[in-house]
Amino acid sequence: MSESFDAEWLDQREGFDAVSRDIELAELLAQALPARPRLLDLGAGTGSLFRWLAPIIHRAQAWTLVDADPRLIEEAFEAIAGFGAEIGLTITFPSRRTLLLHAPGGAWRVEGLVADLRGSPANLPLVNADAVVNSALCDLVSEPWVARMAAAIAARKIPFYAALNVTGRDVFSPPWPGDAEVARGFRRDQGRDKGFGGRALGAAAPTALAAAFTAHGYSVRTAPSDWHIPRQAPGMAADLAEGHAGAAARRERRAQKRIQAWYEARTRQAMEGRLSVRVGHRDVLALPPGHATA
Repeated sequence: MSESFDAEWLDQREGFDAVSRDIELAELLAQALPARPRLLDLGAGTGSLFRWLAPIIHRAQAWTLVDADPRLIEEAFEAIAGFGAEIGLTITFPSRRTLLLHAPGGAWRVEGLVADLRGSPANLPLVNADAVVNSALCDLVSEPWVARMAAAIAARKIPFYAALNVTGRDVFSPPWPGDAEVARGFRRDQGRDKGFGGRALGAAAPTALAAAFTAHGYSVRTAPSDWHIPRQAPGMAADLAEGHAGAAARRERRAQKRIQAWYEARTRQAMEGRLSVRVGHRDVLALPPGHATA
């Protein structure tokens, strides 16, 4: 993948991800899975979706973590082993590429696969999957990529779950001069080609996913999963201000000074405990014919 994220950022956002994903959609997914489901986690990073979703599934399960960065997969194994120990599970490593968390309802098996998702779905072991899942991925990809993925998943008649897709409804509080200009530039940057064969979906991701799977007869349900960053999280608020300003500056070349002034003001507010941020997200669950989402 051409768009990558470092482990520090993934670690910083994990707690906000965990409290934002919609629990009801996750439970519906768990109910639709077989007794010992095999999940293919796309763009898995350090395994945060596993750490959140595996306890909800709460039975024997096997995960394949897919990421283009082998270092992130290595860090995922370390983080998952630490997570398992924290919740009282016995951890074993049958091989260098396999991790087992021995839970009361059956082992949670984790394996890693290094693969560039730009080549997907052709380079994915969909034949061995009972569901395809991901978090904070689908707003990066293109509409043709989604169409190919939906067709391949529908051919297997398995569920698809995509958490934390951006909606473009981001709000920094309190209001400040330059908000609209920064938001416009940031939204434009979200749509740039991120290496998936066309413009990134950005805020159009939830709608595009729903349309692609509905076309294959799937039942689709979505739910809001906004981040709510309080004033008591100054580091995260400041990082979001920096990210928005940097993206906006790439697109609004004539507004560099105004965007810089906005960034400096927002950073100062964050460090003084006066800045909160809402980042709009939406979760999507698509179930094949024969599974209800209601």
